[in-house]
Amino acid sequence: MSTDGKGLELLTIGRCGVDVYPQQVGVGLEDVTSFGKFLGGSPTNVAVAASRLGHRAGVWTRTGDDPFGRFVRRAMEGFGLDTTHVGTDGDLPTPVTFCEIFPPDDFPLYFYRRPSAPDLQITADELDETAVREADILWFTVTGLSEEPSRAAHLAALEARGPDRLTVIDLDYRPMFWSDPAEATAAIAEVLPYVSVAVGNREECEVAIGETEPQAAAKALRAAGVGTAIVKQGPAGVLGVRGDESVVVPPVPVDVVNGLGAGDAFGGSLVHGLLEGWSLERTLRLANAAGAYVAGQLSCADAMPTIDVLEGVVQEGRVLP
Repeated sequence: MSTDGKGLELLTIGRCGVDVYPQQVGVGLEDVTSFGKFLGGSPTNVAVAASRLGHRAGVWTRTGDDPFGRFVRRAMEGFGLDTTHVGTDGDLPTPVTFCEIFPPDDFPLYFYRRPSAPDLQITADELDETAVREADILWFTVTGLSEEPSRAAHLAALEARGPDRLTVIDLDYRPMFWSDPAEATAAIAEVLPYVSVAVGNREECEVAIGETEPQAAAKALRAAGVGTAIVKQGPAGVLGVRGDESVVVPPVPVDVVNGLGAGDAFGGSLVHGLLEGWSLERTLRLANAAGAYVAGQLSCADAMPTIDVLEGVVQEGRVLP
């Protein structure tokens, strides 16, 4: 799918794959008897979330040359994503991720991405500088920096885009993708000068910038050149700092079914607020609503809400059962 001559409002880089979720809740995978298959990968889910909110979104990534890869591409197109920059790797299989579901806050993940994943094999040589420069927002994740040649491809994209464009880093540090937290810290330090917005939880901020206290983490991110720092504080809500704005927005109550897609829904709604030029508080309120809504669903990409649904959640102050 292409954008028919219109530029992308959002281009994400990185993980894609298949999420395989159990249809039995509260039991280990050894006892699960049936599963659902969904499009997955954090940056891809963020693109889906933004598309559901009416934006032209695409992904720079790769799949394997296999049935799951064909499923991923078809699912992307079904969600309205631009797949111009979705390549195919002839050697590595499309990643599969399994999870266990123990609400409200235990969702173990099992990544099948070895010896590597196609999305970590994107190269600087295939960079579409025009698409990278002209997208209104570029979104990438820390995971994409965890391995070559993906890290070099990310750096090439950031250099081509420059520091004056709206670029978001999701500080999604996942220890299974790194040999040591210090390696991730060094990789993040290299890209922060190109970043406009950084979003992560307290633990991710500690890896990124050495601070867990939210105000200190936001201050450190801003000192590193980030224009807008967003720190997720769990039950204490979300802190956002931008210029003279500093707000804490409380969470939205929800009966959690699967918390794994909440951050990606938050990200897609954050993109919406940035594109609309909203205040930080309004943006974070809608993003919290999006995260809560998807936390109340089983799937990630398939559950991403429309703007009408989110406005209803904000108005009610909670996710209705």
